[in-house]
Amino acid sequence: MLTLRIVSPEKVMFTGEVDCVLVPGEKGQFEILSNHAAIISTLVAGKVEYGVGGEKKSFQIHSGFVEVKKNEVSLCVEL
Repeated sequence: MLTLRIVSPEKVMFTGEVDCVLVPGEKGQFEILSNHAAIISTLVAGKVEYGVGGEKKSFQIHSGFVEVKKNEVSLCVEL
């Protein structure tokens, strides 16, 4: 399991446990799963998806960045 926190300038959009996160990186989409290597990456316009208990949720972003460290995923996004 991953702990995901999604924030935008307006509000905290989501905080909770998820199975996976799919984000739009500069060189294409990439998926973050449990025990992913630590990274920091910029995000481009596209769709962010995350899975909670087998259910997928998604939303569009304009830009942002993602940080992954010890099964904690932080997304700071511009909607």
